[in-house]
Amino acid sequence: MIFSLVIRSVWTMFWKKMPPLIYVVARQFDKSDSLFACFAMHYSWSTEARARRALANVSALLRPGGIFIGTMPDANVIIKKLREAEGLVFGNSVYWIRFDEEFSDKKFKSSSPFGIKYKFHLEDAVDCPEWIVPFHIFKSLAEEYDLELVLVKNSHEFVDEYLKRPEFVELMRRLGALGDGNKDPSTLSPDEWEVAYLYLSFVLRKRGQPEQTRVNGRRDKGKMLISKEDIMFIDQSS
Repeated sequence: MIFSLVIRSVWTMFWKKMPPLIYVVARQFDKSDSLFACFAMHYSWSTEARARRALANVSALLRPGGIFIGTMPDANVIIKKLREAEGLVFGNSVYWIRFDEEFSDKKFKSSSPFGIKYKFHLEDAVDCPEWIVPFHIFKSLAEEYDLELVLVKNSHEFVDEYLKRPEFVELMRRLGALGDGNKDPSTLSPDEWEVAYLYLSFVLRKRGQPEQTRVNGRRDKGKMLISKEDIMFIDQSS
């Protein structure tokens, strides 16, 4: 519920500032005015090549002036929690994160921002490897594909800010998340609220004006790129 609020709030905010947007899931690979990627981009961060392909594909699918809305783990929060933990595992009753022994010193080289893997378990939802995404690197890489940062906020900060606006309080109430801030009790437990803290929301905008055709300097900005190695299969049978 909390993440539905984040996405719908971002959507509402940009709807008021831009021409009507179209929610398109890359149908026939037509260029779109807007794209969503919820809890997905960090899976491309296993290598620099995959991260670049993911951003190149986003750029290829967006028209100039189009926006890309996404959510992914907040690397600063995860690393902070790791360093506060006694070992390499931390979490609560609904989630846990485990790093391998190679990160026993809890230090990460700025020269190697890709391939920082950890195991993430979320009760009844997720149980698979994920990768740290240093957001300043993500921002810099996105700029190489004509994608400029418009907004980035941790989920706690996002909710705190937009709960101060009446239209979003009503949205929160209808979603049944966290109550309405008055009489309704919270529908998220403290442990679930801690999980929300692990994530951030971001908005990128493709450079250029709507209806404007740009000449791209990179060959991979205008076509989709995907390889067999980019597809990850998760075995849930065990």
